[in-house]
Amino acid sequence: MHLSRRNLLASAALSAAPLPRRRHERLHTGFERLAADGYSLLTGQKAGVVTNPTGITRDARHIVDVMHQDPRVQLTAVFGPEHGFRGTAQAGGSEGRYDDPATGLPVYDTYLKSGRPLADVFTASGVDTVVFDIQDVGARFYTYIWTLYDCMEAARLAGKRFVVLDRPNPVTGRAAGGPVLHKEFATFVGRQPIAQAHGMTVAELARLFNGEFLTAPVPLETVLMSGWRRGLFYDDCGLPWVPPSPNMPTADTALVYSGTCMFEGTNLSEGRGTTRPFELLGAEGIDGRWAAAVNALGLPGVRFREAYFAPTFSKFAGRTAGGVQLHVTDRAAYDPVRTGIALLVTARKVWDGFAWRSDDWIDKLTGSDRVRTMIDAGAGTDEVTGAWQDELAAFRRVRKEYLLYK
Repeated sequence: MHLSRRNLLASAALSAAPLPRRRHERLHTGFERLAADGYSLLTGQKAGVVTNPTGITRDARHIVDVMHQDPRVQLTAVFGPEHGFRGTAQAGGSEGRYDDPATGLPVYDTYLKSGRPLADVFTASGVDTVVFDIQDVGARFYTYIWTLYDCMEAARLAGKRFVVLDRPNPVTGRAAGGPVLHKEFATFVGRQPIAQAHGMTVAELARLFNGEFLTAPVPLETVLMSGWRRGLFYDDCGLPWVPPSPNMPTADTALVYSGTCMFEGTNLSEGRGTTRPFELLGAEGIDGRWAAAVNALGLPGVRFREAYFAPTFSKFAGRTAGGVQLHVTDRAAYDPVRTGIALLVTARKVWDGFAWRSDDWIDKLTGSDRVRTMIDAGAGTDEVTGAWQDELAAFRRVRKEYLLYK
């Protein structure tokens, strides 16, 4: 058989091309399994759903629209978290109380409500069962898991049932990592002592909250996924990605977020206002020395490119910042929290303009003042990450009791 040079090149390119990732088409979300069962778990109940734009079906329809049209379920209310039910609000905002134009359903605002005030919202809505379906990203300081916690506590106070519809942890559920929150630093970006990268699904977290942290357990039902395994990344799951918040545009963002979100606690840009938030980091006055310094550490699964960018909003809006872009080269080897610490340590060394936010927001994000004070004292990456290993091991032992998947 004769092969031309063109055919040889095409053949070589084909053989060198990466094989497509195996997609788990048999994976079914909690909502898919609830609907397939005819909503029997909600029979005879007035239901209200805590959700946002991520509460969708495999064919990208919103579950509220689907349930509203189905006579087998009595959906009477929707509850919106930060950014709102339809996702129109930026960080730190919500949509308030309104009637949804698409369904006519009343939409209640849960953002920054907890305890008795949130219980009163559930009571006023007239629902019997509160259903939760929101896509999480696997980081302690992502507020939707604390919306889950607050809604569980409020449902208990209001005498309501609580149902959690599970979705994948997009960065896998293989392990927990990073520091564990100290209770005296509890805020809405961390209510209870869990690890910074918790490695759990929302149904597993709900069981953990119910068993360890709520004042008393709420009547809880969890509808699990079928076909999900702890080692799956989001793009293995065969599901469409909807940004859970405006600055979480892709599943790649979620991969780095539990580490680089710590830059919210500094005077550097964490990439808000760019097309690659949390992957681009920098400030005016930073040059290529930062990328060189962090690359020299040989961190597994990641490389750093010298980068320059001009955010359209947030820190350095309309000005040029210099810094780095993260490029994850091996997701299995990559450790986002350790990488984030290394970036903080090296940024402070190479840029004399480095500063923490004046409100010590870094302490809220990391769950104690330890990261800030150790880095200020000149500690390196290994010393900082080593300081939380005992508490992380203790959390992993508790976490193991509540895991639902292999």
